[in-house]
Amino acid sequence: MRTFIGCAFVAIATCFSMLPATAVAEIPKVGDTAPDFEMQGSDGKTYKTKDFLGKKAVIIAWFPRAFTGGCTKECKSMKESGDLLKKYDVAYFTASTDPVDKNADFAKSLELDYPILCDPKGENAKKFGILSTDGSKAGRTTFIIGKDGKILAVDSKVNTENHGKDLAEQLEKLGVAKKSAK
Repeated sequence: MRTFIGCAFVAIATCFSMLPATAVAEIPKVGDTAPDFEMQGSDGKTYKTKDFLGKKAVIIAWFPRAFTGGCTKECKSMKESGDLLKKYDVAYFTASTDPVDKNADFAKSLELDYPILCDPKGENAKKFGILSTDGSKAGRTTFIIGKDGKILAVDSKVNTENHGKDLAEQLEKLGVAKKSAK
């Protein structure tokens, strides 16, 4: 009996040791603390979790690849809905695993008024659980993070053409603070 249990334990341990070291993390759920992130934006600035904690909500709308149809629609939608999004006390970004220069060119080509966050090594996409299993790109998923650092919403069924408007409606439903009139 001991031999059987010992063999079963070795078999199970062997199976776990054969899992790839790059196994994809689980997507954070509503209520979870958002993963720490640090990414360079298409505007040349570096953005970090700590820049926003206790100050404002954050939207990170991940997309697979710059200069592709759906990603272009999504980024344009967020630009076109900028007036709606800017009513809220929120920093908003799109993000991809493309290199900084490619995202900078993409942002410039669309005349975006917000930065695209760049994660060329996929380290942040992996933390958010949306890096493809081959490590080549992020999945199209948007995270709304409260100013307390907790995930308020996760959207994996993004309507690229209306994403900006949909996000503004979601911010309203979630009760994200509006900017005070000056």
